[in-house]
Amino acid sequence: MSELDTEDNKLLVLARGALGRTGGASGAAVRDTDGRTYAAGEVRLAALTLTALQAAVAAAISSGAEGFEAAVVVGGDPQDAGIDALHEVSPSAAVIRTDRTGAVLNEVHGG
Repeated sequence: MSELDTEDNKLLVLARGALGRTGGASGAAVRDTDGRTYAAGEVRLAALTLTALQAAVAAAISSGAEGFEAAVVVGGDPQDAGIDALHEVSPSAAVIRTDRTGAVLNEVHGG
């Protein structure tokens, strides 16, 4: 599909790092409107299950982020519930989904 710009490539690196650390099926990173980044892997506990994108959005919101510019998800589901969470806060934020090699699979832009 398309090449990532420099800032989105940074998110890709962070998302891949989270994926590697957790050993899950996906990793995600988000950039807030202040330029801060947050990365996370999947959470799979008996009492709590989050996709990597949901976990990254939660980490950002709990750290005081007020909005999002973009997110990159590596290896995630195209119907990731984190997309709705991200767009609830920032309807126009881009969500870029890649495979494990970093090849862009699709981009979702809010309305």
